[in-house]
Amino acid sequence: MTPLERLRALFQQVLPGNRFYAAKLAGMTAPASLEEFAARVPFTTKAELLADQELHPPFGSNLTFPLSAYTRFCQTSATSGRKPLRWLDTPESWQWLLRNWTRVFSEAGVTSADRVFCAFSFGPFLGFWTAFEAAAQMGCLVLPGGGMASGARLQMLLDLEATVLCATPTYAIHLGQAAATEGVDLARSKIRRIMVAGEPGGSVPAVRARVEALWPGAVVMDHHGMTEVGPVTYSRVGEPEVLRVMGDAYLAEVIDPASGRAVPRGETGELVLTNFGRLASPLVRYRTGDLVREALEAAPGEMALAGGILGRADDMVVVRGVNVFPAAVEEIVRGCGHAGEFRVLVGERESLTELTVELEGDAALAQRVAEELRNTLTLRIPVMTAPAGSLPRFELKARRWVRQEGAART
Repeated sequence: MTPLERLRALFQQVLPGNRFYAAKLAGMTAPASLEEFAARVPFTTKAELLADQELHPPFGSNLTFPLSAYTRFCQTSATSGRKPLRWLDTPESWQWLLRNWTRVFSEAGVTSADRVFCAFSFGPFLGFWTAFEAAAQMGCLVLPGGGMASGARLQMLLDLEATVLCATPTYAIHLGQAAATEGVDLARSKIRRIMVAGEPGGSVPAVRARVEALWPGAVVMDHHGMTEVGPVTYSRVGEPEVLRVMGDAYLAEVIDPASGRAVPRGETGELVLTNFGRLASPLVRYRTGDLVREALEAAPGEMALAGGILGRADDMVVVRGVNVFPAAVEEIVRGCGHAGEFRVLVGERESLTELTVELEGDAALAQRVAEELRNTLTLRIPVMTAPAGSLPRFELKARRWVRQEGAART
């Protein structure tokens, strides 16, 4: 089916029973062209969905079928401080998610012969539940690593000869550092693929290099998705800095966050997604908040994202006229040396946004980071050292950017 045919089928299947979109798209029929779709159909936002769930508790009205048809519950991690967004799936929509994750594994070279270790505690966050179940459906031996300290996880993946590790980039680094601290030789590990998701990092060269240095013989494979959308992109072996959107599962657009108009290929914009197969709780023209840049060399009809997810539109800060993204700072810090952990304090002085970097390392590393920040961003950003092990560690999404009281959002 073509993207337009998938869109038309989505409209026909969703509008009759879905109260949220029946109201939002009242009077609209299935689009006659992709151009008409982009011109006439309004965006869907996270704020809208949260408001809908407040108005129709607890799950909102974006449900295409009777509540009795739903068997799966997930919710967002609410890292931005807002209330979590709740999401339900029927068995059919859940299976659609698993098929997409199977594509992520397959493109990374994972096969039924692999043993997949999931280094996370199972909660209501979607991402790794679908990875776990997709790997099992592929015939992999899947090893749950929830409810364990890092040392126990390391011992388990060594003893059971795991070949694939699923983790956030942050936790993959933390596990590698824990191995060094506890005298565990990861050269003995059978891990050959590290599937990372949950935060930008897998497509950031310095982060990827740090993970691969800690895990000898392993190759980092990036992926991204969202609880409310599902698994979206995959990476291929030999293309470490490109994420490809699953074109048979999503219609993807890249827009100017301010105007809402499409940006030319190669320019940075916000990723907008319509999922074709999650009919139970669909999203049409959903503003993800993820900033991306469509690769110039992508084949016709295909969207490839150069550099992966560049950052979040609401995470960018403007410091003395310079747009600063968290991924750019992490690339600089990781590229300068082996900081144990770091965080960025966002404050305000004389009505101007200011940044301060704290990192676990010595004075020489702090100086290198400060110099590279100045050279790359043309900003003088103070870099302070912190005792080893004193900064927070994270198993899922890292929260390294800390807004101090009085700091303005931009």
